[in-house]
Amino acid sequence: MSTWKLRTIGSHRFKDPILIEGLPGIGNVGKVAADFLVDELEAKRVATLTSNSFPHSVFVNEQNLVEMPLIEIYHKKLNKKDILLLVGDVQPIDEESCYSFCKEVLNLFNSYGGKEIITIGGIGLQDIPKKPKVYCTGNTKKVIQKYTKGTGVINKLYGVVGPIVGVSGLLVGLAKDSKVDAICLLAETYGHPMYLGIKGAREVLNIITKKLQFQLNLKELDKEIDEIEKGFIKSNELANVGKTGLKVPGQIGEDVNYIG
Repeated sequence: MSTWKLRTIGSHRFKDPILIEGLPGIGNVGKVAADFLVDELEAKRVATLTSNSFPHSVFVNEQNLVEMPLIEIYHKKLNKKDILLLVGDVQPIDEESCYSFCKEVLNLFNSYGGKEIITIGGIGLQDIPKKPKVYCTGNTKKVIQKYTKGTGVINKLYGVVGPIVGVSGLLVGLAKDSKVDAICLLAETYGHPMYLGIKGAREVLNIITKKLQFQLNLKELDKEIDEIEKGFIKSNELANVGKTGLKVPGQIGEDVNYIG
């Protein structure tokens, strides 16, 4: 049975906050985007979540000490908007724990008076996309219209991917019962398990900053995109000498599950 330990840090009052979720998934698109927002905006931590439903592993930090898996919520006020950022190194490991986790997050978000949720993930392709497209789905037509108008986001996701599995999808679905508008932004990325989808994360960040009307310096991401792609392409070529027909699960057009 899943048990959750929620710890809030300090006392906070928010006005109609917006929650942005970015946890590990295909290409780690959501994690890259959300972690970048935390760092670049110098957001302050307001809550942590731990559980026996996280993977049975620990992380080794820079001081060579072990750390338990942890999911955190950060806050930053931008243009009089309260932005909450849900970040972490893990997702719940099974269906029951994913449901209970999302409900725990929604209960906290409702206690803050939350009005809108943005979740971020990736869609795996067979090759590295030169300019990743961003697709979306949501729990109301109103929120989909908000994020597609003037952004280039594609709202025709039906038939492109299979079920959206994990927090990125379930949080959007469950939010409807709480009368919270929720949108899921999915960026194309390379479906290789070792590939980091920074380029897709950048496209999503462009959309979020445009819609929420705040500035973000993306030059550091541009440098990382160039370095990672050059290094990955070179190492992949060496690893696949003499091999043909690389098959990547999760590419567009296949009837497969999507893990958010």
